[in-house]
Amino acid sequence: MSSKIDELDLKIVGELQEDARQSFKDIAERLGVAEGTVYNRVNKLKELGVIKRFVPDIDFSKLGYDLTALIGIVIEGGHLPEMEKKIAKDPNVSAVYDVTGEYDVMVVTKFKDRAGLDKFIKNILSMKYVKKTYTMVAMNVVKEVYGICV
Repeated sequence: MSSKIDELDLKIVGELQEDARQSFKDIAERLGVAEGTVYNRVNKLKELGVIKRFVPDIDFSKLGYDLTALIGIVIEGGHLPEMEKKIAKDPNVSAVYDVTGEYDVMVVTKFKDRAGLDKFIKNILSMKYVKKTYTMVAMNVVKEVYGICV
């Protein structure tokens, strides 16, 4: 089986993003291919690491996590990877990005309240190699999708 990703692979990924619980048979019918083809393609995509896992699309505000904050962090040179890994372990962290520009790292976080955000920022600032942080609180979530448009 080829390791090249083609149009059919992208369509299958799109179907799985829409509903990862649907059967391979349903996907196959919708795409006009054999069920075995979908099965084989999904396994290929998993082996290639394109599909890492199947997770639900959660509305965090309905779980009480109404506060989204984006935090820029400046870290002393040479310590970036270790600090990113440490920050990424926090359960309130949704994403950690290496970025260019004024900050070394951008962190996306979700909190139930300001007290939780305050504690998190103070914890980050107390870390040995963190020079400074810059926090932005999202006022409204206009779009929050972790997927591709296919």
